[in-house]
Amino acid sequence: MKNILIGFSVFINACITLCWAGVACAEELKPRLVVMTDIGPADVEPDDNESAVRLLSYADRFEIEMICTTIGWNCDPYPAEWADFLNRVVDDYAIDVHNLMKRSGQQDFKPFEEEKRIHQELGYWPSVDYLRSCVCYGSSRAGIGVIGEGNDSEGSNRLIQLALEDDPRPIWVTSWGGSNTLAQAIWRYSQTASSEQLKAFVQKFRIYTITDQDMQWSMRMQRDYSSHMWMRQAFVGDLKFIWDESAWLNQNELGKQNWNKYASLIQGKGAMGKHYPTFKWGVEGDTPSFLHLMPNGLNDPDEPMQVGWGGYHVWGMSPDSVSLSWTNWQHQVKEISDAYEKRFYPDEFNDFAARMAWADEGKGNHNPVVVVNNSKSVSPLVIEAKAGSKLLLDAAKSFDPDGDHLEYYWWQQPEVGTYVGKIRISDSKSSQIQVELPADAAGREFHLVCEVRDNGPFQLVSYRRVIVKLR
Repeated sequence: MKNILIGFSVFINACITLCWAGVACAEELKPRLVVMTDIGPADVEPDDNESAVRLLSYADRFEIEMICTTIGWNCDPYPAEWADFLNRVVDDYAIDVHNLMKRSGQQDFKPFEEEKRIHQELGYWPSVDYLRSCVCYGSSRAGIGVIGEGNDSEGSNRLIQLALEDDPRPIWVTSWGGSNTLAQAIWRYSQTASSEQLKAFVQKFRIYTITDQDMQWSMRMQRDYSSHMWMRQAFVGDLKFIWDESAWLNQNELGKQNWNKYASLIQGKGAMGKHYPTFKWGVEGDTPSFLHLMPNGLNDPDEPMQVGWGGYHVWGMSPDSVSLSWTNWQHQVKEISDAYEKRFYPDEFNDFAARMAWADEGKGNHNPVVVVNNSKSVSPLVIEAKAGSKLLLDAAKSFDPDGDHLEYYWWQQPEVGTYVGKIRISDSKSSQIQVELPADAAGREFHLVCEVRDNGPFQLVSYRRVIVKLR
C-alpha cells in the first residue's frame, strides 16, 4: 500500500507540473488570432517567413483562427503562388510539433472536428490538419478603392463567420501586410446588417497593424489611399485599432544587430529553423503584432497602455493627422515604447530560442510559473486596498517546472494607472515585498509587475501584472 501511495503521489505531482507548464488542462483560454501576411519569396519578403516560424513555435499560446495571405508594400496584386511559402512553414510544423508537444507533455491531438469546434486552452498544440484548414487567401488588391463588390475573398467571408460565432473572446487581426480583407468583411456585413448589428460585429475585432501596408511602398505616405483610414474614421470607438510605428522598427534593427544569435540558435533548429531565411530589410518586423498578445502575464492586450512585448501605445492622433488610434509615433511616446522594447528584446529572443531548441531536440527549459498572493493566472491581478496602509505582495509560491532557481524583480509601470507618483517598494528583488500605499491616492490605481526569471538555459522569464486600486 505504501508503494502504491508513493506512486500515486508522484503521478499527481507530475500532472500538476504539466498543468502549470501549460498543457491542455490549463484553466485559461488562448487569445483568438488572425494573421494577414504578405509572405513571399525569401529574396522579397523574408521577414514574413521568419515571423511565421516564430508564430508556429508558439502555436500552444494562440488560438490561430486564420492565416490569410494578402497584399503588402511589395505585392499589389498579391501573387497567388506566394502562398506556397506559408504552406511550407506549416508543413515544417507538422514535423516539429511532435518535439514541441514534449514541452507540455501532450500525447496526441484532439479529433479534427473537435479542434475546429472547441475553444482551445493555453498549452494545447493544434494538429497540422487544423493549421492547414486555417490557411486561406484574402484580398489580392490594396486600398479603399477596391472595397465593395468584386473584392470578397475566402478570408473576408471567414472573418464574418468568426465574428458571428458564439465566443465572447475578441478576435485579434494582426496585420503583417495590409488589412484590406478585414475592411471588406466589415463592408460586406454592413450591406445587410442593422446599425446595432454592425456595431456589435465591429466590436468583436481588434487590429494591430505593422505600420500601414494597404498600399505600395512608393505611395506609403498617401494615407487616404488605405482602407485602414476608413476603418479608423468610420468605426472610431468601436474598432480597437493599434497602429505601431516603434516596435516593428526595433524588432528589425535589433535583429540585424544580433543576427549571429539567429544564425546559431534559430536557423537550422528543427524543420522550421532549416527554412528560417537570412534577413534582407530587417528581422521579423511583423512579430510585434502577436507579441502584443503573448499570454505571459505582462499585459492585458485590450489595454494598449499596459506595456508588453509588442510595445507601448497611447490613444491619440494617427500619423495620418486625420484619424484617431492607439499608436506610438509621437516623439515622447515613441521614446517610452523604444526603451521598453529594447529592455524586453533579449528576453523575447531567448524565449524564442528556447522553443526552437525544443523543436530541434524535444527537450529544453520551461518558463517559471508566477503565483502572486495565491493567484495563478496570466491575467492582471486586481487588488483593492486602503490608501495610506501597507500592502504585502507575496510571490514565494512561484516555481519552476524544471526545479531551477528563481530570481525576482518587482517594478512599477508609471505610464499607466491614475496615480502618477512613485510607489515605494521594500525590496524589489525579494519574492515578498511590502508596498507603502500613498495616503493621497484614494480613488486611484497604480500598476506593478512581478518579473520572475529562472537560471536554466536561456534564463526564461514570466510575469504577473498587479493593479492596485486604492479606497
